[in-house]
Amino acid sequence: MKGSMSTDLGIITVNPDVIAKYAGSVAVECFGIVGMAAVNVKDGLVRLLKRESLTHGIQTEISDDNMITLNFHVIVAYGVNILSVSDNLMSNVKYKVEEFTGMKVEKINIFVEGVRVID
Repeated sequence: MKGSMSTDLGIITVNPDVIAKYAGSVAVECFGIVGMAAVNVKDGLVRLLKRESLTHGIQTEISDDNMITLNFHVIVAYGVNILSVSDNLMSNVKYKVEEFTGMKVEKINIFVEGVRVID
C-alpha cells in the first residue's frame, strides 16, 4: 500500500520502494553493517546485494494510518556487537525516514542473515 498525505494543495503519495531505497542507503552507512542480504528461499543461500539493489533486502509496509514497518535483511561485520549495531541501525533509520517522509515508523525488524570479515 502507498502512503498518502493530504495538504492544502493536494494529495502526496509515497511509494514504499522510495522509502525502502532511502532506508537502505541510511542502513549501509551505519557502523557494523556490511550490506543488505538477498535470501534465496529455494536454496537457503544468502548473498550480499550491490549498492544499486538495496531494496531487495528491505520490505516496507505502510498501514492505512500511514505507519511504516521496515524489515531489514542485513549482513554484519565480524566481531561487532550485533545488539549495538541493531540499536544504532534502528535509531538512525527511524529518525531519518521520519524526517524524510513525514510519516511515523511504527516498527523496524532486523534479520541478521550473515557475517562477513572486513579487510
